[in-house]
Amino acid sequence: LDVALKNADLVCHVFGPDKLHDVPGHQEIEIGLAKLYRVTGDAKYLQMAKFFLDMRGRADQRKIWGEYCQDHKPVVEQSEATGHSVRAGYMYSGMADVAALTQDPSYIEAITRIWHDVVDGKLYLTGGIGSRSGGEAFGADYELPNKTAYNETCAAIANMLWNHRLFLLSGDSKYIDVFERTLYNGFLSGVSLTGDLFFYPNPLESDGTYKRSPWFDCSCCPSNVARFIPSIPGYVYAQKDNSIYVNLFVQGEASIALAGHAIQLRQETRYPWDGRVRIIVQTAAPVDFILRVRVPGWAQNRPVPSDLYAYADAAPGPVTLQVNGAPVSPSLDRGYLPIQRVWADGDTVDLDLPMPVRRVRAHDQVLEDRGKVALERGPVVYCAEWVDNDGEV
Repeated sequence: LDVALKNADLVCHVFGPDKLHDVPGHQEIEIGLAKLYRVTGDAKYLQMAKFFLDMRGRADQRKIWGEYCQDHKPVVEQSEATGHSVRAGYMYSGMADVAALTQDPSYIEAITRIWHDVVDGKLYLTGGIGSRSGGEAFGADYELPNKTAYNETCAAIANMLWNHRLFLLSGDSKYIDVFERTLYNGFLSGVSLTGDLFFYPNPLESDGTYKRSPWFDCSCCPSNVARFIPSIPGYVYAQKDNSIYVNLFVQGEASIALAGHAIQLRQETRYPWDGRVRIIVQTAAPVDFILRVRVPGWAQNRPVPSDLYAYADAAPGPVTLQVNGAPVSPSLDRGYLPIQRVWADGDTVDLDLPMPVRRVRAHDQVLEDRGKVALERGPVVYCAEWVDNDGEV
């Protein structure tokens, strides 16, 4: 922390409204400055993050660098995801942090517009972003080639950071739907099962000549994977007021402080290989709260929260929910099944998500996907490989 503060203080000494007007070439510092503000309570770090964002696209005050760096117009006027996708994802995450900490509606409106631009026409079925190798960049709407897809591993991480922040701002599970799809496909594909080989880009079609590597001249992806994987427990749950949100289904235990009570939640599940999830509540004394259990978009017959992809076959059986073995059917609220009760030690919740293999079609304007289907089961998109298909793929 001392080192971080020393560096941040130097940045604040050099840049500012009455100092040097410039912006970072690769947006990431805004996220760090917002974190420093939350840790220290010193407003100068938050102000510095907002200054860097507000200076983007300001040709009247500095030389601007154009769309590649999202530096073509002020951030609050942007509506499209353009340029280098990693830089963009980090910038949108930083904007979400500043929006949450300042409640600036123009920031929230801007990142919401941009999110729709991505989800409506620039998101791969794997949750990957950045369709062009040139500039590691977003393409035009529906420009989603498979063999030349870039989908950098770092861009997948940036996309997850951004969507998680949008969930925290809104409480809407559609952002966790994008997060989860990216987690299991666009991100995890970037690391080998042995954990020591990595993909930089993650194309959706390959002739097998491109291999994972232990390292790259630009070493962002391996180190970013090593940073992100240990952070995954922090995304499983969230809380607000008297609600606990169950966002991801991951076997493990969590301790959550709620209204002066220590609530332990234990998940028992083989997800994503199995759609059955058991949540066991442990508490020293009965506690009245709402457990909001997410129903993934894929289990609601919706691969992504737009018409960019759609299932080509009939919907599976219904999602079922039980509390202590008795069926319950709360109304879906922004993608969550809210269960309000006085929870006692040992209470159980059983969620069953039907998980057949499904065919997925892309929007007809995605030219390279016309006449093709993808196969997925639950949140996992299949990879059809040569060796399994008589050399046909």
